[in-house]
Amino acid sequence: MNARGYSARDERRLLDALGRGLLKEFPNPERTGCPGRDVLKRIVSRRMPLAEAEKWLDHLGSCSPCYGDYSQVREGYEVCRKRTMLTMAASVLIAAGIAGWVLLQRHNETVVAERAVLDLRNRSVARGTETNLDEQPLEISRAATHLNIYLPLGSADGPYDVRIVTTSGESLLNASGEARLNQGLTSLEVAVSLSSSRQGRFVLQIRKAGSEWNSYSIFLR
Repeated sequence: MNARGYSARDERRLLDALGRGLLKEFPNPERTGCPGRDVLKRIVSRRMPLAEAEKWLDHLGSCSPCYGDYSQVREGYEVCRKRTMLTMAASVLIAAGIAGWVLLQRHNETVVAERAVLDLRNRSVARGTETNLDEQPLEISRAATHLNIYLPLGSADGPYDVRIVTTSGESLLNASGEARLNQGLTSLEVAVSLSSSRQGRFVLQIRKAGSEWNSYSIFLR
């Protein structure tokens, strides 16, 4: 029978034998016939087959020093086992926390990718498809499904047209939306579909319905 052969009844038998040894307080100053601590460790950790442990039961049940040794080994084993279980539980919690953080980051990245914010408040305004070459183009992910545009300071609320064109004036996207003024900030949100567009430099054009187009350089990535 292997170490897994220990049953609840076997454990009670072992503990009863050790209890008798403690209660009767059998002295054994010469430690005659005592097993080494390695044997006790194997019994405590159930790494010793029950058939092999049987031959030590009578001795353990009639030797107080061995009972003391066994108690110390068992206490140390239980502390180590509990520490290992706590470490494993902590590892599981840490792994779950990291997995949750990764999923949250991916979710946030997806949300950010789907909603592009374009701040035009401090951008210079150009007409037609010409843009200010001294300014870095605004970057937009082709995964974006919405553009949240902060219009130049002083812009009125109301309906606006939005389009993206090539530098030669060819239309890539047309959209419209209602700009809203809130605490001095005029913002405009429009739905877009850019997933089939190529990467590169384009021109974002915005106008209040019926007015002239204002142009801004953008880069689709």
